[in-house]
Amino acid sequence: MLKINEIEKFKHVGRSKNKKQILLTHTSRNFKDYMYSLKYRYNGNNKKLPHYIIDREGNIFNIIPPDTYSEYMDVSSYNKKSIIITLENLGWLRKNPLKNSFINWIGDEYNENVYERKWRGHHFWQPYTKKQIDSMSMLIDELCEQFDIPKLSIGHNVKVDKIENFNGITTKSNYDIESTDLNPAFNFDIFINKK
Repeated sequence: MLKINEIEKFKHVGRSKNKKQILLTHTSRNFKDYMYSLKYRYNGNNKKLPHYIIDREGNIFNIIPPDTYSEYMDVSSYNKKSIIITLENLGWLRKNPLKNSFINWIGDEYNENVYERKWRGHHFWQPYTKKQIDSMSMLIDELCEQFDIPKLSIGHNVKVDKIENFNGITTKSNYDIESTDLNPAFNFDIFINKK
């Protein structure tokens, strides 16, 4: 049985049971700071909410019900058809030569192994954890069954024209050329056996 931690302080924008996509994103900061930003950004009226967040330990947090939507993406129709799963991840990193470590865009320090690949103007990335991937995989299985979403994935993290028409598993970076989530450290091979 999949354990999901319910967080009840957030309000969705509306309801939509006609879900066609699982949209994968990441936090670009640590879990605690991300939750703080969800709670207090825009004076506590943040409407850019994911449905689920999965922390580095694989714990799943339900922010809003999956049959609802928020204003996470800029286009309302994208939000209505998507279930958004956000993975805790610092995203792109840069070297901090003074401390022989790495930092992200807001200065969070990172001292573990990095994934190296030049992509969208950055070279170093925080890897996703096995615990996260395992939890995400189980959650996707459950949501695809519940909402009859095909267990198909684009299979990469680059922009795809007319991605909004795809039924299956996508990433935020499939929607535009500026997003860096999911980052190149994500292994899309996990979706090969989900069909």
